[in-house]
Amino acid sequence: MTVRLERDGDVAVLVLDNPPLNLFDGATFDALESCVDELADRTAPGRADRPRAVLVRAEGRVVSGGVDVSLFAGIAEGPDAEAAGGALWARLLRTVQTLEDLPVPTVFAAHALTLTAAFELALACDLLVAAERASFGLVEVVVGLTPSMGGPQRLAERAGTARAKELVLTGERYSAATLHGWGVVNRVLPDEGFAEAALGLARQVAAGPTVAHAATKVLVATAARHGVRAADDAVPAVSGALFGTEDLRGAVASFLADGPGKATHRGR
Repeated sequence: MTVRLERDGDVAVLVLDNPPLNLFDGATFDALESCVDELADRTAPGRADRPRAVLVRAEGRVVSGGVDVSLFAGIAEGPDAEAAGGALWARLLRTVQTLEDLPVPTVFAAHALTLTAAFELALACDLLVAAERASFGLVEVVVGLTPSMGGPQRLAERAGTARAKELVLTGERYSAATLHGWGVVNRVLPDEGFAEAALGLARQVAAGPTVAHAATKVLVATAARHGVRAADDAVPAVSGALFGTEDLRGAVASFLADGPGKATHRGR
């Protein structure tokens, strides 16, 4: 499988492994869709073996060289190309949105070059961490496309419209440090030990209050899509429900018994 799921304790790990360049072809998109759907099932509330966080990473010397352009050629040269192209983007956007809407924290680890579809997947994750040597690009202009897996709009959400248009219209590659300055990358970590550091961050958020993290994601998404007052309106229902969770009851009891900094979370 070019995309697979692994498990590290409370962290589910989605791995891209399609050497040598981890290109996204038809089989890779199929495997990605299947794995993300499985993550949605595994992270559904009530599952006893539910992971508390997801890490997305890649094997090999690059995260991804982008999409296998022969996939686009097959669509452009086929019958009813416009409808087929639209159907492809609708399908891939559903996968991106499913990843984005998982009710647990998601971390994308970019250890090296991260182009097009892989970058758009990264933008759908809650946290994007990059090695110092990593670089990023939405280079679809070279084949007459605009990024269509949600990249432009999610870049605009993170960095503003001017930065999003600059990155897409130029088709240039940008360093991890530059995108950290723009607010696209959350953290730039040393190349040495990067994989373990990224996994450590995923383990850290997995150790937190699972249901409260889900509430945070809902409130942030609501603010981004509908405004701060809409998020305010959602707080009583979203955050009020936390008082009925094992996470909150257990952590409050632990806090009162053990003191600040020692509270534990055991809910799912």
